[in-house]
Amino acid sequence: MKWYHYLVIFPILALTLGIYYANRVEPFVMGLPFLMFWIVTWVVITVFIMLLINILDNKTTKETP
Repeated sequence: MKWYHYLVIFPILALTLGIYYANRVEPFVMGLPFLMFWIVTWVVITVFIMLLINILDNKTTKETP
């Protein structure tokens, strides 16, 4: 496993352990309660992390014969 595969740990921790930090209704962010905003934000960040892992993975497989 490459080092960048471990990047997937950040969204997992944010969506499991971070919920205890973000578990409040106020403040409202973009009309959403803070907890809902936290979850939506980390889902979007997860997409970009997975995209980065995919790009780095394809880059290393093309370099090796």
